[in-house]
Amino acid sequence: MPAIQQPRIGKVADPCTMVIFGASGDLTRRKLIPALYNLAKNDLLSREFAVIGVARTPMSDADFRKKVSEDIQQFATDKVDPDIWEWFVRCLHYQSGDMGDKNLYVQLKDLLDKVDQEHSTHGNHMYYLATAADFFGPGVEHLAEVGLMQEDKEHWRRVVIEKPFGHDLESARLLNQQLLRVASEKQIYRIDHYLGKETVQNILALRFANGIFEPVWNPPRWSRRYPSAPIPSVTSKPKFCMPSSP
Repeated sequence: MPAIQQPRIGKVADPCTMVIFGASGDLTRRKLIPALYNLAKNDLLSREFAVIGVARTPMSDADFRKKVSEDIQQFATDKVDPDIWEWFVRCLHYQSGDMGDKNLYVQLKDLLDKVDQEHSTHGNHMYYLATAADFFGPGVEHLAEVGLMQEDKEHWRRVVIEKPFGHDLESARLLNQQLLRVASEKQIYRIDHYLGKETVQNILALRFANGIFEPVWNPPRWSRRYPSAPIPSVTSKPKFCMPSSP
């Protein structure tokens, strides 16, 4: 009896080159690369696709591909299909540099032109800023200065801002103004990946359907408020964490 083919959920993404700033960091190896692989495995990633990793760590394309191939064995959510991975890893490229150095963006523009030709990505670019928050505004400004945020009818440009989007309301507004000076609203995607956690997704059911939690979480019963946040190890990246602290 032939196997029943499951219907595809969602549509195939547009051709594009995804530029990941902070490509040597934990977010890339733990979340972004496994997520991209899953899209490819489920036929949701265009075959006209490429990734350019950008970080301060000096690496060649081959070094980056080797590192990512080692990381996926640890952080993949399912068994890695060797045929799919072989195709995916050929889509990976790398550019070393400091986001505060304007020369990086000139080099990136040249590499994007080359990658667009090699992978037929139609000039569509998505910039994912998995970096310290201090680089969000200046990084997008530097992209715009070399024309990498400019759109037309033939291609689109998008920028993804990771958490934290400001450390309070005022700083978030200032960052928003800074971005909107060089990009339109439709080009900006603001993301907080913690909103995808099950606890957050089910917060209403957890509170109102539970006779224990609902009274306890009722504000009139609160005597004090304590902030709660995860405490990851930061010993290997003080430059990332310290400037981001409010």
